[in-house]
Amino acid sequence: MTAHPAVRRAVAVGAGVAGGAALGGAVSMGTATYFAHRIITPEHEKKDDSTVVAVAADEGTVTLRATPDTTARGRYGLWLQGGAGHARLGDVLGTEGTGRTATVTRPVLGVDSGELVPGPARWNKYFYCGTPGSALDLDYEDVLVTSDVGDLPTWRVPPPPEADTGDWAILVHGRSAMREETLRALPVLHRLGFTSLVPMYRNDIGAPPSTDGRYSLGLSEWRDVDAAMRFALAHGARRLVLVGWSMGGAIVLQALNRSDVAHRVHRVVLDGPVIDWGSVLAHQAELHLIPRPIDHLARSLMRSRASRHLLRIAEPVDVAATNWVDRADEVSHRIFIIHSATDETVPFGPSQDLARRRPGLVHTFVWPSARHCQEWNTNTSLWEDLVASFLR
Repeated sequence: MTAHPAVRRAVAVGAGVAGGAALGGAVSMGTATYFAHRIITPEHEKKDDSTVVAVAADEGTVTLRATPDTTARGRYGLWLQGGAGHARLGDVLGTEGTGRTATVTRPVLGVDSGELVPGPARWNKYFYCGTPGSALDLDYEDVLVTSDVGDLPTWRVPPPPEADTGDWAILVHGRSAMREETLRALPVLHRLGFTSLVPMYRNDIGAPPSTDGRYSLGLSEWRDVDAAMRFALAHGARRLVLVGWSMGGAIVLQALNRSDVAHRVHRVVLDGPVIDWGSVLAHQAELHLIPRPIDHLARSLMRSRASRHLLRIAEPVDVAATNWVDRADEVSHRIFIIHSATDETVPFGPSQDLARRRPGLVHTFVWPSARHCQEWNTNTSLWEDLVASFLR
């Protein structure tokens, strides 16, 4: 999800506004409004966040400025030339130096487009870029799924004919992410015989916007997943599997609860899901020393019809309605959750709490160490084995 760089910036600004002073009414309202607004506003402009220091073409390596992203274990991508180019990188070979001059060296697994040269770049936790065809050499077609906001561009990836089970998987990416986030799951689903459907949803770049252009944390986006479910069933799906990452998990959970065709869903796989938006907001506020009243006021503003004009939202966003630990009794599907114990963005505690509340129905695998939704990157074979075992 990528909810949370925006949240982090919001709370950082809030800390500067509120700074050790008493929380006066005007300051509290202004800070809470800003905080809430950043949470529900899509981030479409992504800035370069990495620096290529050197490229050793003869050795097949690249040296980057060391950051928490560039030093993370596993395989990742790197956007080049403002997104016009892309390279795929392997695991860390070594690090040098300390502080701001520290660097990390990684193998270059491939350059998909553009030129890998010293200069600014942007980290890509998805590893892959492009389409199922260009990234994975899988047959696919572009289709349109019609939701209440309009036609959603969607990839349809058929399985090998001899392996076709008749079941379809619908893959839902995270907040301010792209469909490329889901490419990592397509190979294992393809081998298992699923037809995969990968839709955009409202407010994605290239998809129809909602009437207000704001996220509702799954409370409206579920309708787009519902539309994808109906598309799959109309085109012959026997059963459905839903797969969601981060806020995509929150969207999936709302769809399971609200869709009239949710009974056709066989199983659900969630990676680093938002089980409770309240815990995510509280976690980010605590990290940045935001007083609890600011967090609570922001939630009140989002759910109040009277304050819709402040946030420029069409529908109230009730954070309490996203708490599936409290709503555990309403969960009725078999769900498998993969969630890292070191997830810096979405705490894994609510995933465990939901499993404890629904034993035998909700299962979790606590990944020992990975950044948010990057479990696959650190051990692809384990991730695929876990998913395949559950779906079989």
